[in-house]
Formats: sequence, C-alpha cells, structure tokens
Amino acid sequence: MAKGLGKGLNALFLNENEQEEAGSIEEIAITECRPNPYQPRKTFHADAIEEMKESILEYGIIQPLVARKSIKGYEIVVGERRFRAAKEAGLKTIPVIVKELTDEKMMEIALLENLQREDLTPIEEAHAYANLMTELKITQEELSRRLGKSRPHIANMVRLLSLPEQVVAYINNGELSMGHGRALLGLKDKDKLFPLVNKIRHEKLNVRQVEKLIIQLNEKQPAKKERPKKDVFLEEQETVLRERLGTAVNIQKGKRKGKIEIEFYTDDDLNRLIEYLNK
Repeated sequence: MAKGLGKGLNALFLNENEQEEAGSIEEIAITECRPNPYQPRKTFHADAIEEMKESILEYGIIQPLVARKSIKGYEIVVGERRFRAAKEAGLKTIPVIVKELTDEKMMEIALLENLQREDLTPIEEAHAYANLMTELKITQEELSRRLGKSRPHIANMVRLLSLPEQVVAYINNGELSMGHGRALLGLKDKDKLFPLVNKIRHEKLNVRQVEKLIIQLNEKQPAKKERPKKDVFLEEQETVLRERLGTAVNIQKGKRKGKIEIEFYTDDDLNRLIEYLNK
C-alpha cells in the first residue's frame, strides 16, 4: 500500500480518544448530504442496504460517516452505504466527521476504501483506475506506487474497458468473470467475439475452457508474414514511452518514414494522453 495514502485513509477511522483532536462529530441533516461524486462503486446491493437499515434501526449508526463541506451541503467521503441505509430507515440526521479534502484526495480515499473491502466489480475498479489517471494526470506506474497495486494488475484491469460495451456489462453484472474478459482480449478475430461470448454464457464455460477455445480460433487465422526484428534502440524508446504514458506504444520505422502508435482504451484515456502530449 502506498505509504502516504494508507496513512491518510487510516486517519479517517479514528477511535474516541482521537476524534476530539481531528474534529468533533456533528449531527447533520440527511437532506444536506449527497454521495461522493468520485465514488467508484455504482452498484449497491439492495439486500446489503436492507440488512444495514435493520441494524441502524436497532442500534443506530455506530461509526460516524466522513464528509466534506461543499457548496450544496456535504459530500460523503466514507460511508455511502450507511448514508443510503439511514435514508431507508427514515433518519433525519446522521453523525458525521467533517474533513477538509481536495478532489484528488476524495478520489483516492473512495477508491482505496472500496478496494480494501473488496466491494468493487472488476469494471468499477477499472473505471476507477482510468478516472484517477485522467483526473490526476498520472501514469499507470505512478498510480501503482500510490495505491500499492502492481502496474500489470492496473493495466490488465483498464484493458477490460476496451471490450465492447455489452461484454463490459456482462462482466459488471457477474455473467462473465474478469478472467473471461482477459481471455477475450486475446481473440484476434473480433467478428468471432459475440458468438464466443454467447457460447460462454449459454454453456457456462470456465476461463480455462475459454482460453483453449481462443487458442483454437486464433490458430485458424491466416498466417502473418514474419516481421523483421526491431532495432534495439526503438525497443528501448518504446519502453520509455510506455512507462511515461501508461499504455502500449509501438514505433515503426520504414525506409523513408515511420510512425508511432499509442493505444488508448476509453475516451477518458484518450483525453489523458492528449493533455499529456499538449504539455
């Protein structure tokens, strides 16, 4: 875990002896509170909210929420499920510790809290990574250091967003797993993608079975001409650009001209790259 961020998150969960130093607990009207606009989790299970509502009705809200003051009231930083459950329970006020936080810190805290509790779907996690890189203007390597996640993990998650929207939806609702999504990214003939996805869903194929199918489908592809070995200098420069931009980079050099290909997976990813190149 990134040292600074981990410490910042832990500081939000204070024991009773520490709360007085960090700011007292305030009872704030629930109508003045709204969800964190940077909350990566978009799906809240009704059963979990209902269970929490029953607990609140019996015991009250044991752990106060954390929020920051905004123009339109208060934005929930930590505790959105408690906020939703409190509304369902009909509470008029909720206990809140008010903190001064930047947009950047709110995004980081919201993501890290959910990652620690393993509440995010793979797609929500992928969107969160992509949004953080865009908003904070940082590379995958920098994000990796700040969140304590490996760069390959972040890269693999973000790549899921390059799948067609319907396939992304299947992963988000649990019909396909993250493993299915990663396997599908390796399919060369994209015209075969949806027939394969339907086969996975209808026959309940596991990831290993899908990987074997994709190997078979890829082997049926027309053989490509073997490319000449790339210059070592160009390979080094590709590595440098890949680390700086946080995405795949391909440099091709011809006799008279060449080109640099930079991959992006989402509109946010494209905007991040454009902003970086315009610096």
